Amino acid sequence: MFNNQIYGLTKGQYSPTSEKNKVTKSTPLGSIDHPFNPLALAMGADATFVARSMDRDPKHLQEMLTRSHKHKGSSLLEIYQNCNIFNDGAFEMYTEKSTKADETLFLEQGRPLLFGAAKNKGIKLDGFKPVVVEIGVDASVDDVWVHDEFDFYKAQILVRMFDDAKLESHLPRPFGVFYETHRACYEDVMQMQVDETIAAKGRGDLDKLLRGREVWEIK
Repeated sequence: MFNNQIYGLTKGQYSPTSEKNKVTKSTPLGSIDHPFNPLALAMGADATFVARSMDRDPKHLQEMLTRSHKHKGSSLLEIYQNCNIFNDGAFEMYTEKSTKADETLFLEQGRPLLFGAAKNKGIKLDGFKPVVVEIGVDASVDDVWVHDEFDFYKAQILVRMFDDAKLESHLPRPFGVFYETHRACYEDVMQMQVDETIAAKGRGDLDKLLRGREVWEIK
């Protein structure tokens, strides 16, 4: 899913993912809708692969595209994509060299959630609330949340980890694989069901099925 927070192809109306108070041709006084969260919807629909990347980080984007392609099952990869005509710079804080290190959190399986130019900041869970800590001051690396992309419940926290005025500290935006699990696909289970039926009852006779039980012979 390409997310540029605007309806670019239809000339710049606000979209479901636009931030509140977005001034566009269709919202001259600012949009009033709460922005749609695609990854939260995917988690709620029990998708088996949920991830996010950005267009201006080709190395990371290539890795996420490869992983989502290899995954067998329902998957969603959200890609932050700049619309340089109608919404230029919407994701600039996550892509520009001067701000990227402090504003992005790259998720890596089995590794602590660290960010910052010197990797001197981390995310720690206070109950179910993520908070930013400074390594060596507020906490050690051992205190930092370690990412597990197979943890459904922590993935629910990550997909909703946007900056919130109610939180005491500014949160970075996560990128990477939030959640992955392996579950039998519909077509695999259906084929298994067909194979088991054939093994038990033999192959069907289509002509016999079409004729049915009531047959009239016209002379």
